[in-house]
Amino acid sequence: MSGLLKLKTAAELRQIYLRHEMFPTIFCDGCGLGNVLNYTLWALDELQLDLDRTVFVSGIGCSSRLSGYVNADGMHTTHGRALAFASGIKAAQPDLNVIVFTGDGDGSGIGGNHLLHTIRRNMDLTVILVNNFTYGMTGGQVAPTTPIDSFSTTTPYGNIEYPLDICALAQTLGAPYVARWMINQPYPPIKSIAQGIQKRGFALIEMLVPCPTAYGRRNGLKQLETIWQWYRDHTILIDDYEHIMHFGSPEERAALHDKIKIGVFQDYERESFEERWATLVEQVKL
Repeated sequence: MSGLLKLKTAAELRQIYLRHEMFPTIFCDGCGLGNVLNYTLWALDELQLDLDRTVFVSGIGCSSRLSGYVNADGMHTTHGRALAFASGIKAAQPDLNVIVFTGDGDGSGIGGNHLLHTIRRNMDLTVILVNNFTYGMTGGQVAPTTPIDSFSTTTPYGNIEYPLDICALAQTLGAPYVARWMINQPYPPIKSIAQGIQKRGFALIEMLVPCPTAYGRRNGLKQLETIWQWYRDHTILIDDYEHIMHFGSPEERAALHDKIKIGVFQDYERESFEERWATLVEQVKL
């Protein structure tokens, strides 16, 4: 990541990449969505990506507002349908870079079926999925990723459902690139977003983002430092997790039960839908 030291200043990034008329943002104090946008811009600049050949797509929710801040072509679509629209764009114009902003509710709840089949097809998309454990914009309801025993507007006595591990799902379905990061460490997610954009086929970067307003205040995490510290305390790098599982004491292994693994889970090459489609077209021509 040494190249990052030569990147433009934050002021220069704002001038180049953002729509100034969209500010100030709608994001609450302590929300990490601004960080996600910032890391995405750093990755774009690292790659010197042509914004005229890049489309940003999003669905509905707090995270889905991110596409509107980028000074490039974009689609703010219907709830849960971001991947369907993005797939259509990529199928029609395979030379475009298509980046999707979605949330845990929009992407894995309302849009869960689209997530399954977009990965299965191996569409060449970069999906930045913001996981804040809740349906933040629509009222703080329980989401597919809400931790067990957590409180929400629809689980006032605590959530009894096991949370969905989105990265494990993507791995199982064969996504060529799968990663998860928290937002208080900038360089790993910047690097992952850049790698995801460069990857042929489906790339998923899940970002763990604090939501003090909808999730935090119902779960004793309303104070900003408290909720950010919660993420530090409850995440662990994949390598550290596996080392403890193999060589740790029973007590150390038991302490992993409430840890969320972060890092790059999967990174390999696999022929994309667009490549297979192009091959089929050529065969039909013959």
